[in-house]
Amino acid sequence: MGFFIALLSGALMSVQGVFNTDVTKSTSMWVANCWVQITAFAVCLIAWFFTGRESFGKLFAMDHKYALLGGVIGAFITYTVIKSISSLGPAKSALLIVIAQLAVSYLIELFGLFGMEKVDFEWRKLIGLLIAVAGIIIFKK
Repeated sequence: MGFFIALLSGALMSVQGVFNTDVTKSTSMWVANCWVQITAFAVCLIAWFFTGRESFGKLFAMDHKYALLGGVIGAFITYTVIKSISSLGPAKSALLIVIAQLAVSYLIELFGLFGMEKVDFEWRKLIGLLIAVAGIIIFKK
């Protein structure tokens, strides 16, 4: 099930990036970004209302307070996706974004950052990442 959810997530990110870039053309970068964040907040608030409200009090009792910066990072993700799609197009942007996600995620796992379980280095994972980079070069040409 996680495999299909990940595929859906990637597809939604691609569509959202194109939509957000279009909104930016009609408004401005920060108006579009505000709209994205406000509408996401509204959807989350409604979903939270219907799925149980008992967990909100635990939010600020977290051990890792830095994890609360996810929304701040989300604003910059929206900004950078819009900028990359407007200059590179959706396909090239998606390829580069995914490569960056793979590389950073692997480093997070390797060093056990942000409370993630540390994993051992594996050459096959590095080779897979390099093959993905080669795929970007081939796609670009």
